[in-house]
Amino acid sequence: MTDINHRVVDTNGIKMHYVEAGEGPLVILCHGFPESWYSWRHQILALAANGYHAVAPDQRGYGRTDAPDDIAAYTLFHLVGDIVGLVHALGEESAVIVGHDWGAPVAWNAAMWRPDIFRGVVAISVPLSNRPAFPPTAGMKARFGDNFFYILHFQTPGVAEHELQKDVKRSLRMLLYSASGNNIDRGGGPLPKSAGFLDSMTDPEELPDWLSEGDLDYFTKEFQRAGFRGGLNWYRNLDHNWVLSAPFQGMKVNQPALYIIGERDVTRGFLSAEQLRDMVPNLTEVVTFPGIGHWTQQENPQGTNEALLKFLDSLD
Repeated sequence: MTDINHRVVDTNGIKMHYVEAGEGPLVILCHGFPESWYSWRHQILALAANGYHAVAPDQRGYGRTDAPDDIAAYTLFHLVGDIVGLVHALGEESAVIVGHDWGAPVAWNAAMWRPDIFRGVVAISVPLSNRPAFPPTAGMKARFGDNFFYILHFQTPGVAEHELQKDVKRSLRMLLYSASGNNIDRGGGPLPKSAGFLDSMTDPEELPDWLSEGDLDYFTKEFQRAGFRGGLNWYRNLDHNWVLSAPFQGMKVNQPALYIIGERDVTRGFLSAEQLRDMVPNLTEVVTFPGIGHWTQQENPQGTNEALLKFLDSLD
């Protein structure tokens, strides 16, 4: 069996931890919040076994990768720059980039800004979106008013960190379960602005079959060591990203692309397939997994692997 190897590389002013397996065309796997390279545990060896060099980093602020103190050091330009530097450090000239959750905006923008490096893109859960006419948090405040919205809750440094780090394992258990396809009870009305992030979530009596105690323990140890601040700082740059991205408004992603989403993903409905195709003219397929929630590649590893390999093989 191909081994998974842990490495550390210097990129874009930080030390980045990543795991890799296999040889062949490079595939970079970018995780989301609150995850790590480990969220790709089912894909790394599958890609390696099929002739690809699979690389899954802990992104900036996560796991064993550096977490700068400055909130402004977590813009999409930093995050994309980290991945560009990773490709170069690996001695490669091109790669296919895959991103889930927050990793999807990294993947979309990497493909948009550096088409000379990223020859294909796969986004899971989060579609590419047009730049709005006003800062994102202004739109959220207008929409949610006096009701709770998690991204606005995340904006004040220290608040969400305190809540999530009080009991890391419980926080992760609740979040991973509540956003999954296993959680069929997502009822209840809006919460007041004073609510906490976990107030609307369920602490399950037992873990879903896609998440073992060992899996949860691994994620827990990573966040006990690194904390949540780095990942939360990605959210604190939404308005900053909006300002910096002005020169790129209206640009399209022209590389071959694949979009994957779970039928019960909380992000479903962000954008129609038709709207996405307008911005991604070479979108080859939209794959929807019945009964699957937000943690797509963990909840349905076989389906994700099949879709990824079909797309990758079409490029080569």
